[in-house]
Amino acid sequence: MVYKTRQRCVEEGPEAALKDRPRPGKAPKLTEKQAAHLIAVACSDAPEGHDHWTLRLLADKVVELSYSDSCSYETIRQLLKKHPKTLAEAGMVHSRGKF
Repeated sequence: MVYKTRQRCVEEGPEAALKDRPRPGKAPKLTEKQAAHLIAVACSDAPEGHDHWTLRLLADKVVELSYSDSCSYETIRQLLKKHPKTLAEAGMVHSRGKF
């Protein structure tokens, strides 16, 4: 890593060595605004007939709100994992008790 960083600095200048290059990958399914709204939904009361929001219910809500044509519960899990403080402050209980 040090060799590559040094090489980039020599070839492209110090600014190039300090910043990461764009990485390949898929664009996020939800915008920041949509993600914030979904977190607010997750912090609200569960739908009728359910005790709490599940990942699958939230994934279905993404489709219902027309944020995306499809959404997996894994996408929701990763989104919520990135924002644990928001959920902890809202009084949600984390299964591992870390928050």
